[in-house]
Amino acid sequence: MPVTRFINSPFAPQPSIAPQPSIAPVARAPPGPAHAPGALWLPLDFTLGALACCGACVFTNPLEVVKTRLQLQGELRARGSYQRHYRGVLQALWVVCSTDGVRGLQKGLTAALLYQGLMNGVRLGFYSYTQASGLTDAPGGSLIAGAGAGALGAFIASPAYLGVSRAFLSIYRREGVTGLWRGVNGAVPRVTVGSAAQLATFSSAKDWVTRAQWFSPHSCLTALIAAMISGVAVTITMTPFDVISTRLYNQPVDELKRGRLYRGFVDCLMKVCATEGIVGLYKGMMPVFVRLAPHTVLSMLIWDVLRQRALLYTH
Repeated sequence: MPVTRFINSPFAPQPSIAPQPSIAPVARAPPGPAHAPGALWLPLDFTLGALACCGACVFTNPLEVVKTRLQLQGELRARGSYQRHYRGVLQALWVVCSTDGVRGLQKGLTAALLYQGLMNGVRLGFYSYTQASGLTDAPGGSLIAGAGAGALGAFIASPAYLGVSRAFLSIYRREGVTGLWRGVNGAVPRVTVGSAAQLATFSSAKDWVTRAQWFSPHSCLTALIAAMISGVAVTITMTPFDVISTRLYNQPVDELKRGRLYRGFVDCLMKVCATEGIVGLYKGMMPVFVRLAPHTVLSMLIWDVLRQRALLYTH
């Protein structure tokens, strides 16, 4: 009897098919930076940058006082030809406390807060804008944006470096409006170089730590490590400019409102190198590091935390 084969019949035996294991898609990191900074309202970004750096300034202003005194010590005099009143950070702190009291360590704090708030508000606010616009994604973009932000902030805030209230009026009466920007030719290169080094290394280091996945996303430790790396880079690149800026701002002026010691940035640079040697450009480097490293760590950390919190509430 022929065997009837049921082809395409529902009663035909069906071949067993082994279930195929599901393959999860492989997550790939998007190209470009490890984190995409969000955009904040520009006045809010300005305020957060100002608050972060003012908070850091309160803790580091005593070191700024000591650093300035060390850099002005032996101005335009060869090494060994002058009496050294300050021989290091700790000894200088002790001398200031002994002669001026504890309040002497916070001398100029009001002017420092005004300068830090205005300069860094503009600087960090402008840099955040360039990040949100994607301008920092190009090769060298972070360096250029950091330099531009620093130059803009230093120029706008230059009068605040000289003092507040009566100091403004006194300088204005003696030297006019241009007197309020005395020393700006030293401040702008200083902050331009420092800002480029600080913001570029902070962004790059933060991307590197984030990609390494050492910590959970948005961890404060990521910003902390990035800020520590940034602090070292800022100190090395900024100290010579800091010395020149301090000399230009603190020099006496003649009846024509011109500096009695230096004609400008290049003249100051040449005279310091000629009389004090190259090491004169790194005078006070240790207090600069002791002051800039904590200031960079605190300001960058506070700024990053404030921006992360603001982004959570606004997006």
